[in-house]
Amino acid sequence: MERQDGRRNNQLRNVEFACGFQRHPAGSVLATFGNTRVICAVSVEEAVPRWMKEQGKIGGWITAEYQMLPSSTEQRTEREAIRGKLSGRSSEIQRLIGRSLRAAVDLEKLPGLTLHIDCDVLDADGGTRCASITGASLALELAVARLIKDGILTENPLLARVAAVSVGMLQREGLLDLCYVEDAAADVDMNVIMTDKGRYVELQGSGEEATFSDDDLTILLNLAKNGLKTIFDLQEQALRNYLEN
Repeated sequence: MERQDGRRNNQLRNVEFACGFQRHPAGSVLATFGNTRVICAVSVEEAVPRWMKEQGKIGGWITAEYQMLPSSTEQRTEREAIRGKLSGRSSEIQRLIGRSLRAAVDLEKLPGLTLHIDCDVLDADGGTRCASITGASLALELAVARLIKDGILTENPLLARVAAVSVGMLQREGLLDLCYVEDAAADVDMNVIMTDKGRYVELQGSGEEATFSDDDLTILLNLAKNGLKTIFDLQEQALRNYLEN
């Protein structure tokens, strides 16, 4: 089938990472997946949630917040703060971001610290949660490097790098890295989160008023794994270029 932007079925959109995008956070990245752009920033608080103290938990914590800016979509969306509560979608996505990053960190090596990860969508064209996770993982690396340099951390708590990508079935064909039009029309869509060590963090997949077979699942996972290999390489290249300059 011919995709809207002319890509091959197994081809990513243009993926870029601008490290150090903001001045004040300990680590920040502008993650770009085609026309989707997300600012991912990590701020450090020298405290832990009350429940950790009450339960006697050792170490620190990582938490995430996610929001789409009002102008990130074609039609302006109202700020969720105005409504007084998060939408179910935003709440689910920020929990996913937090889970994904905590899975790749030894929290006991963050003594007394909470790392706040903020993901703000500048432009949305599908895959915002995947761009958020992928950019946030890189921002987390930058933050940890600064904390070690400043002597706040004595050990590297990172166990792996994390990235995510969307895949889907449309007109019985598997597609990698869906834009919004493809995502809206897909019979099946899935978000695949993995570490650079080849281990799954989470799979989110469902048939949109459809079902899918074992063969379909194999096609989707193979597409995702090959795409993620490229994304991990791009993360590494962006981090190396930033640290060398």
